[in-house]
Amino acid sequence: MIQRKDAGAGTVLVVAFLGAVWLAGVAAMAVGGVRAARQRGDAAADLAALAGAQRVAEGSAVACRRAGEIAAASRGRLSRCAVRGRDVEVSVSVDARVPLGVAEVRIVSRARAGPAAPEGVP
Repeated sequence: MIQRKDAGAGTVLVVAFLGAVWLAGVAAMAVGGVRAARQRGDAAADLAALAGAQRVAEGSAVACRRAGEIAAASRGRLSRCAVRGRDVEVSVSVDARVPLGVAEVRIVSRARAGPAAPEGVP
């Protein structure tokens, strides 16, 4: 039987290819997780701002407390709430987990809600 120097090279190439496929899969899951968390944060911020705007007539403390309750119900944390006139501006943070427990990313979403401006007034 003739021995060749490249015996087993195919195994190494297959293992390298499978490693690259696995790494691409982990990266895709990480990106997908961050995008999903971003969308969840945007929705939580929108809902919190709307809930706060509904209560702005009762005072800024009541409006911000309600915004915080809604953010928490949406698996987020109210990190900032400001009442300016009849508008409520909020920032909500959500955590995104990266696969394999490598890291945790905090994503902050912002939203504003209040009455619509009359036509012709910016």
